[in-house]
Amino acid sequence: MSGSSHGHTPAAWTGVIIAFIGFCVGGAFTVMAQPVGFWAGIAIVALGGVVGGIMRQMGLGQSKTTAHQPASATES
Repeated sequence: MSGSSHGHTPAAWTGVIIAFIGFCVGGAFTVMAQPVGFWAGIAIVALGGVVGGIMRQMGLGQSKTTAHQPASATES
């Protein structure tokens, strides 16, 4: 997939970073046996998906027209 920009957008990076922080929070509170903190971590993971989706709608994500083109079609 040379030349592909799959996942290399501000929306993707932001959503993944927020979700990763949520996983870390949820994991830490799981080890500490604190259910409320665990669910807060799960909420942060969901927030990452929402923020990424909003950013994509704002034009900071990969467009659908370029997402399904084969790599050979973009290399001209």
